[in-house]
Amino acid sequence: MTDAEGTQARGKVIAITGASSGIGRATALALAERGAAVVLGARRSERVEQLAAEIRERGGRAVGVPTDVRRREDLVRLLDTAVTEFGRLDVLVNNAGIGPISPLEDLRVDEWDDMIDVNLRGVLHGIAAALPIFRRQEAGHLVTVASTAAYRTVPGQAVYSATKTAVRTICEGLRQEVGDLRVTIVSPGFVHTDFVNAVTDPDARAELLARRDAMALDPTAIADAIAYAVAQPVQVDVNEIVVRPTEQR
Repeated sequence: MTDAEGTQARGKVIAITGASSGIGRATALALAERGAAVVLGARRSERVEQLAAEIRERGGRAVGVPTDVRRREDLVRLLDTAVTEFGRLDVLVNNAGIGPISPLEDLRVDEWDDMIDVNLRGVLHGIAAALPIFRRQEAGHLVTVASTAAYRTVPGQAVYSATKTAVRTICEGLRQEVGDLRVTIVSPGFVHTDFVNAVTDPDARAELLARRDAMALDPTAIADAIAYAVAQPVQVDVNEIVVRPTEQR
């Protein structure tokens, strides 16, 4: 962390979805270390409360809010908590996402629906909850975690890639529409998280586990990219960051 990164992040109020593990947890710790107040949302309420307590024990400011991004009212409550507890909302990190990938011919329709609901509708619910607050403040920054799957799909990832491509398109459209607000897309490649645990297809899961153990990035690499975008001066809008393992093609 550079002195500039710490200075620009210090004092900001940042809400993070999917904060109980993986990239979300790493991002919460990285931003809290840089002096931001973090409001942590995740479905696993016990884990998100534990993370908030851990940050407070280290001298940071944090609060946990049980949040299911599939429910719009949960996003509203998460961001309202930021304003109530810390006086404002500077950044929303739309991070929550799932990836139970499988070949289309397996017809795992319920899993397709879950990916659409979390990966796509969840981002839209975050945008809908954040924009009124940002407009009232006349400032704000929306950071969305997409995926390198938004640029290239492979067999088994068609629906997952479609949700991430849609998210990337929505965020670019938002950037063009809002003008005075900042919009950033961070697209990770393979990261060592529990993402693989959601894959119910045994062959796909075994392949992903092998690739993860061989080359996946630590989540802190993505957290640092998010922190970099957040820490830029207000007139600088980092629109898109792609971070992948060197070995990933």
